[in-house]
Amino acid sequence: MRNSKRLMLSLAGPALFLLCYLCIPEAAFGSRAACAAIGTVVWMAFWWITGAVDFAVTAFLPIAINAVFQITDMSAVTANYASETILLLLGASILTASWEETGLDHRIAAKFLSLVGSGLRQQVVFWYILCVILSAVLPNAVVCATMTPIAVSMLKYVGEKEISGSRIGSLLLLTIAYATGVGGLASPLGGAMNLVTVDYLEQVTGQEFMYAAWVIRFLPVMLVLVGSNVLFLLAGVGKDEELKGSKSYFREQYEALPPMNKEEKLSFALFVVATALSFTRQFYQAYLPELKPAYVFIICAIISFFITKENGERLLSWKNTQRRIVWDLIYVFAGGLALGTLINDSGVAARVGEMVAASDIKGEFTLVFVIVTLTMLISDVTSNTATAAVAMPVVISIVTGLGENPIPYIYIASIGVNLSYMLPTSIRAIPVGYGLEPRYMLKKGVPLTIITIVLMSLLSFAMLKLWPAFSTI
Repeated sequence: MRNSKRLMLSLAGPALFLLCYLCIPEAAFGSRAACAAIGTVVWMAFWWITGAVDFAVTAFLPIAINAVFQITDMSAVTANYASETILLLLGASILTASWEETGLDHRIAAKFLSLVGSGLRQQVVFWYILCVILSAVLPNAVVCATMTPIAVSMLKYVGEKEISGSRIGSLLLLTIAYATGVGGLASPLGGAMNLVTVDYLEQVTGQEFMYAAWVIRFLPVMLVLVGSNVLFLLAGVGKDEELKGSKSYFREQYEALPPMNKEEKLSFALFVVATALSFTRQFYQAYLPELKPAYVFIICAIISFFITKENGERLLSWKNTQRRIVWDLIYVFAGGLALGTLINDSGVAARVGEMVAASDIKGEFTLVFVIVTLTMLISDVTSNTATAAVAMPVVISIVTGLGENPIPYIYIASIGVNLSYMLPTSIRAIPVGYGLEPRYMLKKGVPLTIITIVLMSLLSFAMLKLWPAFSTI
């Protein structure tokens, strides 16, 4: 990018912020701080999409803007930069750094390619289905944080070293991000946002909600989402398009590798232990309530610094390891969380809900369409859980005010709460940290968002009218 163009784009960011801050009527959102929060969304989105400055630099804007405009308590903003999810990502980055040191990343990549094959369509479908299944019962951030580096190792092995300039690499990382988001909708265990929904369902009905009922109610939704998302991702991918190398070639490459040495085995074992403990937390949660996935990964990362080579030297040192940690990933993710804090604490999200509640919505389909659209768009700029906390009481108040049964509309709101495709916030920051360009995410995300809003609105309305069980728990 030319220096003149970079300067123009850099200056356009704060200019857009000031435009929002000065021109949005204070009465519309209740305070000038809320206008500043909206301006922050616009500024960060513009810089992330245009690449005017490094992505990690953009991620620190919530701190700088909050310090000047006092949108909310600063401790609430800075806490996002040391949250549990950030520690999880840091621990996972340290563990995968040991793969590169030992050559384990090449071994995993060769083995994976020898089993799955190198066809791009095959790769997209495999990664999508795998991540959907895992994120149905596991936190989305855990799934995305563990699957993304494995995919990156595979891509580097076949020569796709720069994800930002690789169409294949960008497509596969986007596949993982989208799939982990969609998979969270499949069961209440898919994320805290679903537990918020369950809580409201129990409040409305006064009955215990059975998790099996969730799986049944959302099965048609999952089938349509998975099918439409995969078809969208495969659009433009040729039947014969492949990663470099054939399945038989990678099998030969894997078989030619020497046996795993001690350092490789220990590095692999630590990652497996961390992942397995994260996946099975429900079995030991009562005995070790504080041993959450983030702290499991940090403990295993600490242990990895004690692995020694055959000559007695330590496998990892902090000086070398910090060069391999994907700091962009950590800070972009944190910046997205901090942006969500500004949106929620300033009252913007709640005010949007109030505007919808006060509007004179005519017709059931219109109400369904508004709920799906609003929840999806809010989820793109804040966390899914925060969106659920804001959206659910608003939806319930609107529907009960209209004299309708709130249960199906709570389900419908849950669909939008779980889905977001456009901006590098929440789990979508993880592939961006590994090199995926935000402009590519936006380019793919805008049409997919429109398609999903239309499909989910039509499907939700059909289930509301034709499927009595969708109106019960």
